[in-house]
Amino acid sequence: MGEQTLGQEQSLTPTPIDPPPQPPSNTPAAAPVIETTTVANATIAHVSPTESELSNNNAPPPPTNPTAPPSKIPLRPRKIRKLSPDPAVSQPQLSSAAITEPPKPTSSSNSSSAAKSASRSTKTAQQQQQQQQQQQRALAVPRVVARSLSCEGEVEIALRYLRNSDPLLSPLIDIHQAPTFDNFHTPFLALTRSILYQQLAYKAGTSIYTRFISLCGGEAGVVPETVLALTPQQLRQIGVSGRKASYLHDLARKYQNGILSDSAIVNMDDKSLFTMLTMVNGIGSWSVHMFMIFSLHRPDVLPINDLGVRKGVQLLYNLEDLPRPSQMDQLCEKWRPYRSVASWYMWRFVEAKGTPSSAVAVATGASLQHHQQEQQQQQQQHPSQPQLLDPINTMFNMG
Repeated sequence: MGEQTLGQEQSLTPTPIDPPPQPPSNTPAAAPVIETTTVANATIAHVSPTESELSNNNAPPPPTNPTAPPSKIPLRPRKIRKLSPDPAVSQPQLSSAAITEPPKPTSSSNSSSAAKSASRSTKTAQQQQQQQQQQQRALAVPRVVARSLSCEGEVEIALRYLRNSDPLLSPLIDIHQAPTFDNFHTPFLALTRSILYQQLAYKAGTSIYTRFISLCGGEAGVVPETVLALTPQQLRQIGVSGRKASYLHDLARKYQNGILSDSAIVNMDDKSLFTMLTMVNGIGSWSVHMFMIFSLHRPDVLPINDLGVRKGVQLLYNLEDLPRPSQMDQLCEKWRPYRSVASWYMWRFVEAKGTPSSAVAVATGASLQHHQQEQQQQQQQHPSQPQLLDPINTMFNMG
């Protein structure tokens, strides 16, 4: 029985196989020794259970692995050696790692995140470059910050700027007298006055305004409380229509409720002020522009809906048609930040052409006598020319 077992063991033991060929010169010399040891260990581990199973006749035959025959075992180290090029790692550890945890493929999310981070860095660099360019442009072109036109010397600064920015304005500046901004009515009084002059000729508006001031006890008495105390019947007796009476009461209520106030109006920027004032019934864009120029003395206001200013732009630039309000901003861009002063000269330019306008007189509160003298002088200079009715003369606010 022992001989049979021994013979069986010798028959099962594989014949010695020559060691695999030596690797190239760059492979370390210790690699073949590891391979031989690995093969021997694998052979002994495979033979030992077979020997014990043969000693027991009743034991079932050893299971065979059809996919991995003993003859292919020596080739495993060659496959394992390809998994890791690092010779410092021991070969048995590599084989166990290869069996238990196969190498994982590279995830596509890593590549996508890397691409996203690269694109973010590129965008950041571009934004920084754009900011640097904007800063350089801002330094190259100095920004003109305009003050109130009532400040000392500001009108002279505006005239020098307009001469340089638009040479066509230089003759007008030389011919006509420089504008003055010395009207300091309170915002509430100025807005009330603008409502009273709506859709009226200057003479009729001045008459109604004078009676309204007397009813309030003088200009100092024109306050929200006094206006709210006046009934529509009282206002109708002095020539104020029922619709204008409702406009006056709406303005006074917004003051009383805190939506508007003189201090808030003075400190608002142009855009916010335009939004807030056009919320009042009866106050449109034209009235707001006149109020901002002649009451608040804002330097950069362009009345795009004013017929006199539009007609002046047409004559100044020799345009075939009257410019539309939507075109005014683009045509008058070079006048910034003193478009209020340039608009003054557009009125004067149109008046010199025989189309008198009472815009300045109405907005600044000039006396009726002075305004009538101007009209008489213009009629004497141009007796045969027809006069175009400016919307300022016929309606103070159509917005």
